[in-house]
Amino acid sequence: MKQHLSERIQNMATSATLAMAAKARELRGEGKDIIGLSLGEPDFNIPDFIKEAAKQAVDDNYSSYTPVNGYAELRQAISRKFKRDNGLDYSEKQIVVSTGAKQSLANLAMVLLNKGDEVILPAPFWVSYHDIIKLAEAVPVMVPTTIETDFKITPQQLEAAITPKTKMLWFSSPCNPSGSVYSPEELEVLPKYCEITRIFLSLLTRSTNI
Repeated sequence: MKQHLSERIQNMATSATLAMAAKARELRGEGKDIIGLSLGEPDFNIPDFIKEAAKQAVDDNYSSYTPVNGYAELRQAISRKFKRDNGLDYSEKQIVVSTGAKQSLANLAMVLLNKGDEVILPAPFWVSYHDIIKLAEAVPVMVPTTIETDFKITPQQLEAAITPKTKMLWFSSPCNPSGSVYSPEELEVLPKYCEITRIFLSLLTRSTNI
């Protein structure tokens, strides 16, 4: 079967989190007491009001292809949530609904990156980012961080990592997996470097209870 697969797929590494989860399931199947620290799943069930909303959507015949950027009603609800809970003012037209951050990043990689372009990745980073960049035939440039900087990239590190081939900077706040959060001041400085050097900035922020 492997001989029929493309080189780009064969060059992709197995997701470390999925490999760990599979191993944990295997060991549990052998009767071992395993605590899984791989998949970031909540320790509670889906809230009832979300279940009811999903059932109502089925009854209301939300069963056709959605618009590419998501239903207008959903994007309006997200806009209201951002304003109510986060003090962020984004219009419906500025919001795109996807199946997750990885899908959005993969889409960005495919439309913005060319072969040989470099993407700066402050480490630690989510395991999929490295291979998404490679899949787009670009080059991931890992910048290690330390506990002394709260596992956050510094402006000096960013400046040193930039080359004529640098196209993007990917980082998240709060960071998955370190949990570090960039301060408002830090979030003002890093984008300025990107603006000056014309680097695309992909900042992932995570929030819940939309």
